[in-house]
Amino acid sequence: MSMVKKVLAAAAVGVIGLVPGATPALAQQDPGSANTAYAPTMLVVDASGSMLAPDPAGGTKMDAAKNAVRTFVTAAPDASKVGLTVYGTSTGSSDAEMAAGCQDVKVLHPAGTIDKPALTAAADQIVPQGYTPIGTSLRAAAAALPQQGPRSIVLVSDGLDTCAPPDPCDVARELSAQGAEIVVHAIGFGVDDPSRAQLTCIAQSTGGTYTDAVDGKTLEQVLPRVSAAALRNYAATGTPIAGTPEYRDAPVVTPGQYVDVLQRKKPQYYAVDVPDGATAYFTGTVSFPRVYGTENSTNSLQMQVYGTDGQDCYGFESDSSTGSSDGVSLTVGSVWAGAAEPETGSYSTDKCKGGGRYYFTLEWAHVAADGPAQLPLEVSVGLEPGVVDPGAAPEPTPVTYSEPGGPPTPVVGGGSFNVAAELPGSGRYSDTLQRGEYVFYRVKLDWGQGLAYRVRFGESPLRGVDNLSNVWTTLYTPYRVKLDSDFSSYNGTENLLPANAPAIATVPVRYANRENSDADIANQALAGWYYIAVKLSPTLDGERTAGPVPVELEVDVTGAPEPGPRYEDRTADDSVFGESGKSRSAPDGAAQAAGASEGDGISPVIWTAIVAGIVLVAGAVVAGVLGIRRTRR
Repeated sequence: MSMVKKVLAAAAVGVIGLVPGATPALAQQDPGSANTAYAPTMLVVDASGSMLAPDPAGGTKMDAAKNAVRTFVTAAPDASKVGLTVYGTSTGSSDAEMAAGCQDVKVLHPAGTIDKPALTAAADQIVPQGYTPIGTSLRAAAAALPQQGPRSIVLVSDGLDTCAPPDPCDVARELSAQGAEIVVHAIGFGVDDPSRAQLTCIAQSTGGTYTDAVDGKTLEQVLPRVSAAALRNYAATGTPIAGTPEYRDAPVVTPGQYVDVLQRKKPQYYAVDVPDGATAYFTGTVSFPRVYGTENSTNSLQMQVYGTDGQDCYGFESDSSTGSSDGVSLTVGSVWAGAAEPETGSYSTDKCKGGGRYYFTLEWAHVAADGPAQLPLEVSVGLEPGVVDPGAAPEPTPVTYSEPGGPPTPVVGGGSFNVAAELPGSGRYSDTLQRGEYVFYRVKLDWGQGLAYRVRFGESPLRGVDNLSNVWTTLYTPYRVKLDSDFSSYNGTENLLPANAPAIATVPVRYANRENSDADIANQALAGWYYIAVKLSPTLDGERTAGPVPVELEVDVTGAPEPGPRYEDRTADDSVFGESGKSRSAPDGAAQAAGASEGDGISPVIWTAIVAGIVLVAGAVVAGVLGIRRTRR
């Protein structure tokens, strides 16, 4: 069996002309009409005495913060759950008032379904004057949120905590260690380096993002984007693992989804036991926070495959971007079929053939100067047994698109692959995207079925070049390799992707497709979840905040399910990626260290300070060209 061929193409982002307006009108959707499941989110706003300082853009820093809150509240979906907490409003900042000031935290509005007038009124009444108890405010905000399920905190601060203990970074670690499923996103409002370092630590300790806002105008742009992403910031469904710097200690992972943290320029090893004749799928995805004021920010994610005794199997993947500061996500995936190849008698070569333990490394290899200290990481693992009968012959012709009828069904896209919203087949699905969001949906294809879809961006009130955004959609395989994509520009009038074809379409999914010489067709050889990503960038000039945009996905699943291939191991027919049950790597989902033998028992890798959610706060190019490259060895 030959190794499955993969798409490793170069991509560039630009702004192209608008689609002609002859398409049917997309009705404005009420975001509050959906049975949504937005993550309850608490805004925590600094109201210490330092917020009385003048803002470079005019007025005080507190004035700017209030304007930013109003902007976000206006654009927030009606079904979202947003609360407001402040610190520093009840005391002064004298030494005599320190004890009281360091407990001065108030929940002004609970995180229930958003009450826009009440929330705006509460923000307008804030009077800054006191201390900066960030750690205490995080505990109070967490206590005021629901105590189960994914939650988010968006912290806006203009300086260091002046009340520690508790140290705010320790509080953030405490929330993660308790498995609280709370992600903290921090915004530094005109901060110095020590404050930036503290706020970055708070965010990264929970898997959140840190963003700089140098002045009030920037804060007014940043807060709505970060808060909108926090609302979608569902906790990742993956099992926490910790990759290791040496292959001998690597955690042994089985089919499923995992979350980890990736450090700069430090390869992390993961082990997979691949049965003889099987194909292994291993994918890593990272996402970069948006960094303002940086036009060229190059980062790369690399993967390598190793066999017995750490033998280099010369399986290499790389994904890189010259514009990571715009919120790009990078994905590398390996389809490793070495276990299906017969041994040749060569001592070194045979270490990369046949069944056995294989090792995959992920490395953040090229790091931009503005990159964070670490990145949240999603890992997907799949095992497909060898086949006795591959089933139907390959079909290289894409399916034909038929526009679905009926009213749209409201959905809420997820912030990453692991939490992509399920679309249960053919139909029309509506969502509302904020500027700067990058969201994911998934559609399940059985053997013999194909998918065709298009994305319609509806009208929004603002027009003209100041409100011009880039829009993009991408289709991915079950192992997260890109199949196809299209992009265009959007200035508030209705737009349709793809721009120059009826739809983005697959061929019928058949096992034998993997032998096709066309990499695009070869990648459509596995039944399972196919992912649709939709991106709406911030406005082109980055100077104005445009409103949310109604989006409709028109999905057509074609063909009746076929029997598909006959596997040697029938128990894995429906669980290549662990879909049919929880991780089988160890009891309770713990991962076994690669160095542990059966006689030694299972050695669990315990990672307490885990990322609770993966945020893909993404944007397109604000100016110039964003280049994304994939290479393969």
